[in-house]
Amino acid sequence: IGGLICWENYMPLARVSMYGKGVEIYLAPTADQRERWQSTLVHIALEGRCFVLGCNQYVTKSMYPSDLAGVEDLEELPGVICRGGSVIISPLGEVIAGPLYDEEGILYADLDLANVVRSRFDFDAVGHYSRPDVFQLHVDERPKPEVNYEKPTNIKGSDEQQ
Repeated sequence: IGGLICWENYMPLARVSMYGKGVEIYLAPTADQRERWQSTLVHIALEGRCFVLGCNQYVTKSMYPSDLAGVEDLEELPGVICRGGSVIISPLGEVIAGPLYDEEGILYADLDLANVVRSRFDFDAVGHYSRPDVFQLHVDERPKPEVNYEKPTNIKGSDEQQ
């Protein structure tokens, strides 16, 4: 199980990294309610030959509490703020549940992980179709500090010595 968040799913190298780790169930939470997002999720399922679970919330103005700070800013918005669009897609790009728009709900599906293996016989983006003779992806997973401080280097002609 793995996934990317929101528009990280538009980043092909990030997706290839997920495929390289053998993701079978790919989670793609988003706030993108546009119907064209569905085609992105179908593409990811086909490309990675994995199940894709796209989840998005259904939100209306009436769901916000009246004592919420800034609730008055919602007045100009339509009644439905986010239409949803949750969906479950098979490794061959078939929609098996959803998309769920304009209502609250939970999608269910039985996922046979053997379908992932079978679908990769046909196409495997990081296996027999990967072209390691011309393409390589290096992913640096070492922990890194959140903040780095660097001292300036000595500029040629500068009077300062370090």
